[in-house]
Amino acid sequence: DRCFTNGCVHVSLASNPSHLEAVNPVVEGKCRARQDRLEGDGEQLVMPLLIHGDAAFAGQGVVAETLNLSQLAGYKTGGTVHLVINNQIGFTTMPVDARSTCYSTDIAKMLMAPIFHVHGDDPEALIQAATMAIEFRQKFRKDVVIEVICYRRYGHNEGDEPFFTQPLMYEKIRNHPLTAEIYKTQLLLEGFSEEEIQSTADKVDENLEEALSHEVCPLHEEFMQQWSHVTRKFSFDPVETGVTKETLLQLIDSLTTVPDSFSPHRKITSLLKKRHKAIAEDTNIDWGTGEALAMASLVNEGTSIRLSGQDSRRGTFNHRHATLYDIATGEEYTPLADIAKQAGCRFDVFNSMLSEMAVLGFDYGYAVETPNDLTIWEAQFGDFANGAQVIIDQFIASSQTKWDRPCGITMFLPHGYEGQGPEHSSARMERYLQLCADNNMQIVNTTTPGQLFHLLRRQVRTQHRCPLILFTPKALLRHPACISTVKDFTSGHFQEVLPDNLDAKNCRRVLLCSGKIYYDLLQQRLDGEHNDVALVRIEQIYPLHRDLLKKVLKPYKKTVEYCWVQEEIANAGGWDYLRPQLRELIGREPEYVGRKRSASTAVGSNRIHRIEQQQILDRSFAPSK
Repeated sequence: DRCFTNGCVHVSLASNPSHLEAVNPVVEGKCRARQDRLEGDGEQLVMPLLIHGDAAFAGQGVVAETLNLSQLAGYKTGGTVHLVINNQIGFTTMPVDARSTCYSTDIAKMLMAPIFHVHGDDPEALIQAATMAIEFRQKFRKDVVIEVICYRRYGHNEGDEPFFTQPLMYEKIRNHPLTAEIYKTQLLLEGFSEEEIQSTADKVDENLEEALSHEVCPLHEEFMQQWSHVTRKFSFDPVETGVTKETLLQLIDSLTTVPDSFSPHRKITSLLKKRHKAIAEDTNIDWGTGEALAMASLVNEGTSIRLSGQDSRRGTFNHRHATLYDIATGEEYTPLADIAKQAGCRFDVFNSMLSEMAVLGFDYGYAVETPNDLTIWEAQFGDFANGAQVIIDQFIASSQTKWDRPCGITMFLPHGYEGQGPEHSSARMERYLQLCADNNMQIVNTTTPGQLFHLLRRQVRTQHRCPLILFTPKALLRHPACISTVKDFTSGHFQEVLPDNLDAKNCRRVLLCSGKIYYDLLQQRLDGEHNDVALVRIEQIYPLHRDLLKKVLKPYKKTVEYCWVQEEIANAGGWDYLRPQLRELIGREPEYVGRKRSASTAVGSNRIHRIEQQQILDRSFAPSK
């Protein structure tokens, strides 16, 4: 806290990786979370301040993405003050090579934001600019930029020699007086005495020496208080996440009832009736209904939920319809928000702009500040998340290891091979598995609505928090076999491994798999009457519940054949990660059944895709060698 004569200001510094400007949306998300939980006008009480370099502000695309968030309902924070330190050089690169605009701050003109260009050798002008900037932000709730035009006296770091690349510039800098000397001369001309100036300088030195002698500050106290009930240690201990049938009936009533004056599209009316019937008559509960019940049960218990992403209100694949629209007036109605309001919490669902990096960074920042909430970012297609790879690498996968900053963000990544080509098939599970260590993330590819229900509830009911990377289906959203019953929701917990119900003693082969391919294998087994081939689903790839998997496999004969089956290419999916672990568990090398290694995740031809998919199924049930 920094206290002054007219009050105190609490200053919080965000953990920041070396990747330039990547922290910007994270700070915005952290601020929005704090604003949301404050009573009163949160935008006036919490202000984001971002400090930039000139070359990075002009060069990094995430700057424009973050600026574009500033006035969007789901992401605005009441304006950000941007302080751009323009030392007229980017490491060794001159402005003529670093940007095509006159000023490094011209990108902010997209918002019509005021931009103050201030000379760095004029401290009083800087104070005036900062005062006006904050007053503007508080009054108009919009971004404002201060560009401090200055110079870098020495190299980019302690070992850098700027005379190698900018000899003329640095000859001028070497002969240029220090800012403090320039200001001292100005004050002397204005009538201040040498003693007054020296006294002020001595006080500044004393403050700096005192700060240097302080012990290293512990983790932010407020942050630690928020997370004090959360353990850092991952556990496979089951968490009971079922809810009563009476509660399910109550929730489905609320989810499928609209105000009397509200007129949804006729197909939406049919969908709501179908969902209500599925619970009331216990028939064919599909993925969308299971997801809606999971969220409804959580907000009904007082747990706030934030869901954001491209087209997330309806859902890219037309399965969610979290927000309904009146066909006559365009009025919006979100049933989950009503349930949340009655329970004293929040349900927010936002269609994001077409950005991955800034929006995921924002939602990560939001999740860091809200350990008791369920914060979800959804990709339009799972592989589109690679546009946010910096956020995934530098924050989501590693923040707890680097900074002791746990986070419970959930990522929905649509995944599955349906012949849609290289850009719409694979969510790149292998990339997330490569980032896994020390139980830092959960990599899940679940296959039933009931499992999804328990998984989402577990994410905020367990004692630990870590990111949940969930590979969500596309074709399975309406697959007739991908259904659950009411009983699947009223008791039990998420199961990391799902066994088969075939008699293990009569099986010649065990097919281990994960995700959508299970239903293709199941249909092939039924069609071919292969009742001697078991299907075991590994629902949670990481952390792998080795003891549970070992228990599931124990009843099978020692002579049984083990295969890992996946629809992904061989250098993708779960194979490379699971191969050594399966080898250790079963005592021999499992056979791989799947597509060959490829530089492209999938073929571009639907016809070739179908041929490849059938080859996988045929090999899976081929006669024993």
